[in-house]
Amino acid sequence: MNEHPLIAAVKPLVDAMGAELLGPELAGADDVVLSWEGEDVLAVRLPQLSESLDHILVAMERRHGAPLAELDRKSKQEVVRLLEARGAFSVRHGVETVAGALGVSRFTVYNYLNRETALNREKAVEAD
Repeated sequence: MNEHPLIAAVKPLVDAMGAELLGPELAGADDVVLSWEGEDVLAVRLPQLSESLDHILVAMERRHGAPLAELDRKSKQEVVRLLEARGAFSVRHGVETVAGALGVSRFTVYNYLNRETALNREKAVEAD
C-alpha cells in the first residue's frame, strides 16, 4: 500500500484505536473502506472491544511512562475516569481487566467509579 495522503492523515488515529490498515481489496464486511475523490484508498479493520481496552491500557502506560500499577492513587483514579469516559467498563470483564492493570481490586475500581459519580453530582448541584 503506497503512502497516499489519506493514509498519512488517518494512520495516527488508526494506531491510537488499535485498528489495522488494509488495502481496500482486502476489506471484509465489517471493515470500513475510506475513499478519496471517488477512489477506494484503504480499509480500516476495527479491533474487537476487548482488544481495544488492552490497547488503551498500553497507551496509558506509555503516556504515564510507567506501568499503571506503579501509579499513585490519584493517578489511578484519573485513569479510571478516562477509561469510563471511553466506555471501557461496558466491555465484558472490563472492571477485572482494569483492576489487574492498575494492581488493585475490583472493589477499588468500583470505589473510584462511585467517587467520580458522586463528584459529578456535587458539581451539578453547585451549578444549579
